[in-house]
Amino acid sequence: MCLRFTLPGAVLGLALLALSPLHAAEMPPVDDLQARMGAPAGTVTVYEPHLSVGDEHVAVDYVGYPAVDVMERLFGPDWQGEAETVEFRALDGYVSRIAVERFMTEGAFIVFARGDGSPFTVDNLAQNESDVPLGPYYLAWDNIGNPALLAEGARNWPYQVAEVNLVTLSDAALLPEGLDARFHEGAALAKTHCLSCHLVNGYGGEKFEANLAEVAKVYEEAEFIRLVLAPLSVLEETTMPPLAPRLDEPDRERIAKALFEYLNVLPVLE
Repeated sequence: MCLRFTLPGAVLGLALLALSPLHAAEMPPVDDLQARMGAPAGTVTVYEPHLSVGDEHVAVDYVGYPAVDVMERLFGPDWQGEAETVEFRALDGYVSRIAVERFMTEGAFIVFARGDGSPFTVDNLAQNESDVPLGPYYLAWDNIGNPALLAEGARNWPYQVAEVNLVTLSDAALLPEGLDARFHEGAALAKTHCLSCHLVNGYGGEKFEANLAEVAKVYEEAEFIRLVLAPLSVLEETTMPPLAPRLDEPDRERIAKALFEYLNVLPVLE
C-alpha cells in the first residue's frame, strides 16, 4: 500500500529551501574559465573510480584547476562561509551535493580535459556505459594515497557538470514530522547512496522522475535488496550501478535493508 500526504505549508517551505540555491553559477565555457582564472590549468593524477575494479586502480591524468580556486572566482573570496553545501548539477540530471568543509580538507579539482590529449570521456563500468562524455566539466578528487576517498568510489565524482550552486539544505521532505527516529539512519543512507539520481518527495537528483518513496513500495524486501545490490539481476540493461561495491558484503546488505525499511514507512508527500 502506498501512503500519500500533502505537505503542510510550513514543511513545504522547508522542502523548497533545498531547491533554492543561495548562490548559483552556470559554468562558463572552458576558454572563458581559463581567462577568468588568470593562470594556466594544471595536471592532476587520480585513480579513476569509473575504471577501477576491486583493488585494481587505473591512474588517469586530468587538466583543470583546484575546485576551491574555481569557486572563489565564481562566488567570491568568502564563498566557503556562504552556505553549508556545494551542489553540482549535470546535464543528465545527476545532482551531487557535497559539504563545503570537504573542499577545505581534501583535494578536489574541476577538470575539463585529459592530460594525454585523448577524448574527454570515460567508460563507466558500474553502469555498463562506454565513452561517456565527461564535459563540460568533471569533479575529480586527489584519491591517490587517500583510502577514504578510494572507498567512496565514484559517488562524489559528478561529470557533465554545467552548474554549481551554494545551498543550505532542509531534510523536511526526507524526515517528515512523526517519522520514527529509528528510520533517520535510512534517510541519511538514502541521501548518500540514492539521491544523486533519484528523487524522494521532491528532494534529490533528476535523472529519474519517479518518487523513490513510491517506487520502493512496489517491491518485496528480498527483491528490493537484490535490485540495490545487483541491479542487472532484476532489471535488464539498466544503467543503475550496484550499491557501494567497495564495501564489504554484510555492510552492503545492511544498507540495502535499512533503505527498504525507511522507504516503506516514508509517506509519499505531494
